[in-house]
Amino acid sequence: MAEINIVLTDASIAMFERLTGQLFTRSKRKQGQSLQASQSQIGRLMRLFGGTIDAMSEAFENGEDPFKVLDETVGWERLMQSRSEVDALGNLATEDPLSLATKRYIQLRRFAPAFLDAFSFTLPDAGADLQAALSLIKEQNRTGKRNLPDVVPMPFAAKHWKSLIYKDGKPKRRIYETAVVATLRDRLRAGDAWVKGSRDYRRFDAYLMPKVEAESIMSETGLPIDGRVWLAQRRNLLNQRLREVDRKLKRGQLEGVRIENGRLKITPHDPVTPSSGEQLDRAIDAVMPRIRITELLWDVGRHTGFLDTFTDLRSGRTNANPATVLASILAGATNLGLERMAQASENVSHAQLSWASNWYLRPETYSGALTRIIDAHHSLSFAQIWGQAEHTSSDGQFFAAARNSGEINAKYGPDPGLKIYSFLSGQYGSFHSSVIGATSGEAPFVLDGLMGNAAQFNPLTHYVDTGGVSDHVFALFHLLGLKLAPRLRDFPDRRLACFGKPNVWKGLSPLMGKPINEEVILSHWDDVIRLAASVKNESVKPSALLRKLGAYRQQNRLYLALGEIGRIERTLFMLDWIESPQLRQECQAGLNKGEARHTLAKAVFAHSQGRINDRSPDAQQKRAMALNLVIAAIIYWNTMYMNKAADHLRRAGKLPDPSLLKHVSPLGWTHINLTGDYVWDSGAAERSNERPLHLSYARKWG
Repeated sequence: MAEINIVLTDASIAMFERLTGQLFTRSKRKQGQSLQASQSQIGRLMRLFGGTIDAMSEAFENGEDPFKVLDETVGWERLMQSRSEVDALGNLATEDPLSLATKRYIQLRRFAPAFLDAFSFTLPDAGADLQAALSLIKEQNRTGKRNLPDVVPMPFAAKHWKSLIYKDGKPKRRIYETAVVATLRDRLRAGDAWVKGSRDYRRFDAYLMPKVEAESIMSETGLPIDGRVWLAQRRNLLNQRLREVDRKLKRGQLEGVRIENGRLKITPHDPVTPSSGEQLDRAIDAVMPRIRITELLWDVGRHTGFLDTFTDLRSGRTNANPATVLASILAGATNLGLERMAQASENVSHAQLSWASNWYLRPETYSGALTRIIDAHHSLSFAQIWGQAEHTSSDGQFFAAARNSGEINAKYGPDPGLKIYSFLSGQYGSFHSSVIGATSGEAPFVLDGLMGNAAQFNPLTHYVDTGGVSDHVFALFHLLGLKLAPRLRDFPDRRLACFGKPNVWKGLSPLMGKPINEEVILSHWDDVIRLAASVKNESVKPSALLRKLGAYRQQNRLYLALGEIGRIERTLFMLDWIESPQLRQECQAGLNKGEARHTLAKAVFAHSQGRINDRSPDAQQKRAMALNLVIAAIIYWNTMYMNKAADHLRRAGKLPDPSLLKHVSPLGWTHINLTGDYVWDSGAAERSNERPLHLSYARKWG
């Protein structure tokens, strides 16, 4: 019962957080749509304004009466008639987000009073003004009063909100209540307000490990426990690297790197995969065995034993009919659903699939199954040609969703959706996948897949694109002994950090930013150690800590300290990137693997137009885990038979350069029948011999 109460409490607060956020995001989106619809009007007024400037300029240059010229060329009456339009558009473009959100006050009243009445919120002494504001709103709700007292508590970080609330001398109930609810949401997200009985919305300090225990854990990593020692080491290293790169830049010794007109220029490198590698990839695909996805899953189950991990929640036994487990997994992975999978399958009923899904498919059983596949995949000899498994990458992929199942991100179009954030090892092992909001930044989630990795390899270097990086992520990677290697789209616009005066580095002066704030790092070093130890010990998800740190950054000095540490580590990485063409190529190659995985994911997740209709976060996550498991199985099976295909081409004299094998990919699926009728009792479960290559359709290559 206690666990149910915790889950319900966290779910309720999360719903409050989401609904309150929607007041602002939807209002902002409507404002943007209104401005978009007014483009022709804006264009007409701007041309009128331009004509006014031209007329005044002409009068000034010719010594004429400006008003006379303006009346003759533009028309004074016409100009005055546009005044109301200009005011309206100006107000629309500059309207404060709080004012916009207040227009949705009716939606706020549908959930906020009940939420405030259901929970008690604990705040530190600095939050007394918010506590008073909440008490006032609850009293107004209880008594039915509409008008606020003349003087009300003002717990808002945005100082200009007071002028909005007291616009006409007296506080406005609607805008004040909206502001209080929004402030509560921000404080809950940041851990500056907390709820008794919650796991996800506790006091921020509660997420951090005790100091003594944290120091014991981090001392084993080699990280200096004394902040002054760490700072001295990083100061010496950063000064050394700045000197080296500054000297090479002055001498023109950096390959493909130069500064033109005060801006950094880096020459793009040639494509990582040569055309001959692409030809070899097609040649291997041509001779791969043709197979149904059902048979492929039986094959992978027999080789890896992953089906043994799907056990009954109550008894702990495996399913006597494993076909129902496989069919339930595939129903989620292909987005077909249990009912339609039952209709498309032989000897498998909807009741059996529902039973298997409810009692056998859980996060922990999915994790165990995926671990077996990944470990088996990494043990294959052919997988070694792709490099080190420890060189991982991650990237987010957008999937459309039902109207009430996702969020709208303008980057992906006008439809709601969500993102599945997936991780690949350097040998193509798809070892983690999680659902995040379409509007959520990817950076806080980068470490989740690495710290929660149950497979037998330990990630060391991780590649991400611009969306997956922040200075705070750089800091945590360093503190945990990992290396972050992002491809930064805005690399030339990022500033280098330094200790002391930036003008010391003359060659790099166009790239230099402000000095490191050493004081904030030293004053919060103990909390930095506690935070890093909590993540390393997997006491809390990295994304939970990073999101709370960033939710209310004005009052969180630890957030500032972590950011300064990250600036040091990002600068060291940027100097390596500037100096090393090999690093730039390795990063591109690592990211290419993850981006190619997206294409396979779209092919597998094909039903319902690839649209996720699940509303519950748990159901969405379950679908993402099913998709990732099937992708991992396909990659494992492909890798096994690519080895046979390569041996065949070698014997046939069609593999003159074995080094090209590192450019082939196990992400192909044209030889796999992913859809159609699903046959689970074809004998594939009992098959012991390997499948023959598809030699009748072998293409010439070489």
